[in-house]
Amino acid sequence: MALSIRQGEILELARTEGRVLVEDLALRFEVTLQTIRRDLGEMAEAGLLDRVHGGAVPRAGTVNLGYEARRRMNAEAKAAIAAACAADIPDNCSLILNLGTTTEAVAQALIHHSNITVVTNNMNVANILLANPGCEIMVAGGALRRSDGGLVGELTTQFFEQFKVDYAVIGTSALDLDGDLLDFDLAEVRVSRAILRQARKSFLVTDHSKLGRPAPARIASLSEIDTVFTDRPLPRELTSLCAEWKTDLKICPPTS
Repeated sequence: MALSIRQGEILELARTEGRVLVEDLALRFEVTLQTIRRDLGEMAEAGLLDRVHGGAVPRAGTVNLGYEARRRMNAEAKAAIAAACAADIPDNCSLILNLGTTTEAVAQALIHHSNITVVTNNMNVANILLANPGCEIMVAGGALRRSDGGLVGELTTQFFEQFKVDYAVIGTSALDLDGDLLDFDLAEVRVSRAILRQARKSFLVTDHSKLGRPAPARIASLSEIDTVFTDRPLPRELTSLCAEWKTDLKICPPTS
């Protein structure tokens, strides 16, 4: 497929931000919603994008975006989500932070908390929290992924099983419209499941780009999560399910 200039820019935006929305693109390029839908449809037929509710995401298959791309993606939204999550975490508590760039943003937002214990399999989280003298850091063992500083595997799962913490703060690679949290790596999924089992309260931190993304492995349902922190409202059907499950939704839009 020979892309138009506009379609080429749309593809680059999708790869950089993880998701593009029809309304945002129409405003950006000063064209109609129908024109953007036609662009996205043609790019989906060419195998470049996958259509999702309200927009499109890069054709991911079973491969996640690279760490640096994920770290830059929706940085302002992640900071807002992290600030709201950290505000609900008191001093004098214990928590687990798992893998992901949004949980790393939460670690940054916890810099001024006092007398907290953070258990993590994320080397980036541990390095961030070194700046907080009031934080005791416990780092899991396991196989180190050089790509993102994550520790995974059976040793990591066994490590988390030694703890019972006040809060688990987890991210997800994708959120299905039926409320399932999804990931690309089965080893990471097993660790995330163990983390949820070992916490009294569970928080999910995720920005809107994860909604509707394809990923093959199921972590859990939102019915198992106490509070979801995200930057945009969820679709009506999913919001209704969260109300039915008594899963609290906290919408945290970026301030800028």
